[in-house]
Amino acid sequence: VTGGAGFVGSHLVEHLLSLGDEVVVLDDLSTGSTRNLAGVADHPRLEMVHGSILNPQTVRSAMVSCDRVFHLAAAVGVKLIVEQPLRGLRINIHGTENVLTAAIERQASVLLVSTSEVYGKNTADRLREDSDRVLGDPLLSRWTYAGAKGIDEAFAKAYCDQEGLDVSIVRLFNTVGPRQTGRYGMVFPNLVGQALRGQPLTVFGDGLQTRCFSAVEDVVPAMERIERDPRARGEAYNLGGAREISILDLAREIIRTLDSRSEIVLVPYEQAYAPGFEDMRRRVPDNTKANGLVGYEPQTPLTTTIMRVAADLLSRERLGSDAMPLAGAGAFRGVV
Repeated sequence: VTGGAGFVGSHLVEHLLSLGDEVVVLDDLSTGSTRNLAGVADHPRLEMVHGSILNPQTVRSAMVSCDRVFHLAAAVGVKLIVEQPLRGLRINIHGTENVLTAAIERQASVLLVSTSEVYGKNTADRLREDSDRVLGDPLLSRWTYAGAKGIDEAFAKAYCDQEGLDVSIVRLFNTVGPRQTGRYGMVFPNLVGQALRGQPLTVFGDGLQTRCFSAVEDVVPAMERIERDPRARGEAYNLGGAREISILDLAREIIRTLDSRSEIVLVPYEQAYAPGFEDMRRRVPDNTKANGLVGYEPQTPLTTTIMRVAADLLSRERLGSDAMPLAGAGAFRGVV
């Protein structure tokens, strides 16, 4: 599992171990953390490798005894991509090619974890896997992540068609849950953390942009089943939430669920990121294809995810982890 110490990756590692797999994690810990794997750190079937997917030999060495590869390592988060576009391009393109090349050599199957960002500014009612990509100016760093992940998918498909690589692709739509941090611009933990601290919830733009948040505990089992299904070879699958909600309404629901005294403040994109920043007004997945293949159906209510993220943030604060300090956490009730 590349990126196995990250948010989604750590949940996937735990799931694979629960199924009886032997798991090797490759992570450079640039955005992940060993704390995310604290619950399984001493597991006899887990091996941790500290290294980067940008090093081909490191990738080959980590993969030497593996027959299945889940590729999650990537530069993620709008804030990180905007601030460090070159780093993001290198990791997301060169790193992915290293992983795919090593998988061919080892005759291992691959699940490439991609993103709904590949659809860009397409605001279709329901985004299907064959929906058009609508991207902005390639000179704007905002679109480097979408461009790079699209190239990743093209690499995977080419390796499948020309080299016979057993590879499938999943596109995650705003996956959220415990262990996700707000350090790289992730809206969900940022808003929950602000509500716990009693700070104003900062909503960018007018807040009317909509998303469908998917709980990590719903997404991870579907990822594993898709990777295992031979019908998925050379195909891409959306994995997203079922409920469309504006960011403004999400902030209101977080305040209500956590009984917070916080207010909501609208922050212009230009102030939050940079002049000329573009965002998507709407992003709604069509999960029909994944449902037909592995029965994927989002089940976890948004309020449940809010409570779980809040409990996780409070736990990290008590343990003195890398989470932001929750000075107002004493006023929070009903989670722990």
